[in-house]
Amino acid sequence: MHILLIEDDPRVAQHVIKGLREAGHIVDHRDDGRLGLLQAATERYDVIVLDRMLPAVDGLKILQTIRATGDMTPVLLLSALGDVDERVAGLRAGGDDYLSKPFALSELVARVEALSRRGPSIQEEVQIAIGDLAIDLLGRTVHRAGKRLDLTAREFRILEYLARNAGRVVTRSMLLEHVWDYHFDPQTNIIDQHVSRLRQKLDRDFPAPLLHTVRGTGYVMRAP
Repeated sequence: MHILLIEDDPRVAQHVIKGLREAGHIVDHRDDGRLGLLQAATERYDVIVLDRMLPAVDGLKILQTIRATGDMTPVLLLSALGDVDERVAGLRAGGDDYLSKPFALSELVARVEALSRRGPSIQEEVQIAIGDLAIDLLGRTVHRAGKRLDLTAREFRILEYLARNAGRVVTRSMLLEHVWDYHFDPQTNIIDQHVSRLRQKLDRDFPAPLLHTVRGTGYVMRAP
C-alpha cells in the first residue's frame, strides 16, 4: 500500500513510519499541514494517516478540503484529544476511523490495513501491469510472462514504487525516502545493490528489459 502520514511530532512519525514499512507498505511523510494537504492533492494514496493538531493547517481543515474535492481516500485520524466530542467532530468532517494517542503501533497498522480493504483506492488498483509484468498488490506476488518472480520484501517495495511511477525517472533519493529509513547515507551503494538484484530477477530471463538506469540520476520502468 501507498500511505501518506501527516504528523508533526518527529518521534511519533518515525515510530509510525518504521511500523508501516516493516509491514511492507510505502510511506510518504509530511510534518506540516499545508505541505500535507498539497501532497494529498498531487498524489493518490490508499490510506491517509492524519494528525488532528498540525502547524499551518489544522487536521480537520485538511480533511474537509480533501472531501470537498471529491477525494474519498480512507483517512485515519490521530489525536491526543480523545474525548467523545473530538472523535465525533473528526468523523463528521469525513474521517473513516479515529485513534487516540498514545496508541499501540500494532493497532495502528491493523486499522490502516482494515481501512485499505474497504477504501476506494485499493479497489481501483489491486494490480499494476507494465508490458508482460503483473504485480498483485493484495497478494504481493509478481509474474512476468506468466512466470512467478520470487522477490524479497524490500525488492517488492522497490518494484512497487518504480511501477507506480512507470515512465518517470525515480531518483536514488526518492527510493531512499520512500523505501528505506531516513538514517541511511544517500551516498551509500545499498540502493544500487538492491536494484541490481531486482533487475536480475526482473529482466535476466526475458528478451526485453523493463528496468532501465538513467545515468547519474536513477531509474525508470517502462514497457518495451
